[in-house]
Amino acid sequence: MRRLLTITLCATLAACATTQPGRPDPTVLTGTWKVDLRPTPADPPYYQEFVVTAVSGGSFEGRFYGAPIEQARINVDWGAVRIAFVTSDQSGPYNHSATLTGGRLEGLSNSTGRNFLSYWSAVKP
Repeated sequence: MRRLLTITLCATLAACATTQPGRPDPTVLTGTWKVDLRPTPADPPYYQEFVVTAVSGGSFEGRFYGAPIEQARINVDWGAVRIAFVTSDQSGPYNHSATLTGGRLEGLSNSTGRNFLSYWSAVKP
């Protein structure tokens, strides 16, 4: 009985170890996204654009809130499209990250110059 359990367990673990999550296509980011940047859920929507003009390898190009995107990175290794990038204005850099879930980007923006962290969401209209 113990030997059967050991063989079954080893076979199961081996199967799990070789299973990898699907690799989604990051080019779905390409296009214009309508970003809701409202400060709190109770505030009215405040819309800006996130425009992705090109996706290549592990990076992308475009604009967020009218500012050029820098240091853009994409990760699809964990079964979802996840991104990080930097923009800046006169107050300093903004570090952004987001995850694409069900056709919707859910992100965070960290303003190092203005000392705030904000949530945002975006959809393609």
